Formats: sequence, C-alpha cells, structure tokens
Amino acid sequence: MTYPPVPVFLYHSVSMDAPSWIAPFTVSPQAFVEQLDLLADSGLVIIPLRRLVAALRGGPALPPRSAVLTFDDGFADFHSTVAPLLAARGLPATLYVTTDALGGRRAPSDGSGPFPPAVMLTWPQVLELETAGIEIGGHTRTHPQLDALPRRLAREEIAGCKERLQEALGHPAESFSYPHGYSSRSVRRLVLDSGWTSATAVRHGFSSCADEPLRIARLMVRADTDREEFQSWARGVGAPVAPFPEKTRTKAWRTYRRLRADIGHPYTALPRSLAAQ
Repeated sequence: MTYPPVPVFLYHSVSMDAPSWIAPFTVSPQAFVEQLDLLADSGLVIIPLRRLVAALRGGPALPPRSAVLTFDDGFADFHSTVAPLLAARGLPATLYVTTDALGGRRAPSDGSGPFPPAVMLTWPQVLELETAGIEIGGHTRTHPQLDALPRRLAREEIAGCKERLQEALGHPAESFSYPHGYSSRSVRRLVLDSGWTSATAVRHGFSSCADEPLRIARLMVRADTDREEFQSWARGVGAPVAPFPEKTRTKAWRTYRRLRADIGHPYTALPRSLAAQ
C-alpha cells in the first residue's frame, strides 16, 4: 500500500550569524521566509505534530497534503526570529529543547556545557513560546548519542529531560526528539517507558499515516538545502516514504560508534575542540 507522504521538516537555527559549529545546519531568515512561502504556494496544510501522532495511532485522517514543522535544540533565534514569522502566518510548530542547555547565557567553551558556544533560549522564553501556541518537546538533557550510551545513562537523559520539562511547564510533556536522529530498539523502549508518546528521528524521508510513532521520519533543512530540493519535498517527491527498513549503513554506523564508545574513544558528533560530550 502507498501512503501519502507527509513532510516533517527539521530545522535547527534560523540566523544570519550562527556559530561556525552549527552553521551547516542553519538557514538564513530570508531562506526560511522563502521556504514558508513555498509551502503556502504548494497548497500544503501545516498541521500540529500531535495531529500526525493521533493519525499514526488510528485517529482522524489527515488532510490529503499535510506537513509538520519541527525545530531541535532550543536556540535563542527561535524566540526572536522564528516565532514571529510563524505567528504572522498562523502556523503551528514543535520545538524540542535540550534542557541542560537552556538559560540564555553562552555555553562555556571549556566543554562543561551540552553545546559549544551558542545563545540558547531561557526558560521564561520557553514558557512564553508555549503560551503563544508552540508545542514544547524534549531533546534529552545534554544531547548525547543515545544509542551508544549505557542503558542507565540513556534512561537518565530521556527520563531526566521529561522530569525537568514537566516541572517547568506544569503539565505532561509528550513529544521527544532523538539527538542527532540516533535511536535503536532499546532506546525507543526507554522513550516509551519514560512516558513520551511520540518521538521524531531524522531518516531523511517523508512520514506518513503508517509511520512509526516512536521513529517519525523527518527531512532536515540545512544551509545547503536549495530551492529545488525544498520544492521537491513540498511536492512529496525526492525522498522515501516511511515506514521503510533501517538501512544497512545506518546499522553499521551505530555499531562503529558503539565500538568507539566501548574502547573509551567515543565518536564526537560536535567539533572536537568544543564538544561538551
């Protein structure tokens, strides 16, 4: 059976002056506005993530051409740049925050924070965004590669993030996002056992009404994502449609990173000189 593709777009920072370590995953405000206009021109209906999750669990059907906007990490430019642009268009979005990175100050460059130097959201800004209608989800406490962590540490990252987020929000937090998009069967079980009701990966593919609620496929929008590629995604072409099997190279990459971790030389996903992990 063929399922209608649902592009779930993944953004990180939207800025003109992002730090070099996140620059490849940053789009300019001008590019972001152009992409929002392309989505509108394509006739896509931007729906809240929770509506896609409900459909995955047998709830109401989605509009024939639906899309979802998601943002990872919790950079301060979401409050200053992204939120006003979404509000002006009446568009919903989900923001996944790395709880130990929030606070508004620049992360220390000595490796004691979750990220290299970057201006992050403050907790008051997160609460303001939620009041404005943005769904706030969790992205772990310190942004590790969960599938290469011992089970105990992975549980602390997943459950600890949920506890901190719920304490701040004053209500249950339901949506989770895997740092770097990395997960495994055991990690997804920890996510479920911790009480999260959905989780997004990357997978470089479209979601659909038959996708996996704990491994929702997303399309990452990067600095080098050109207009033609984005238009293809908006038309529902140019990437596989979930559900689809995990690729062999994905499994091999996980094995490699686990072996590196086991011998005490973990793979560093962030710049080595600045990485916090």
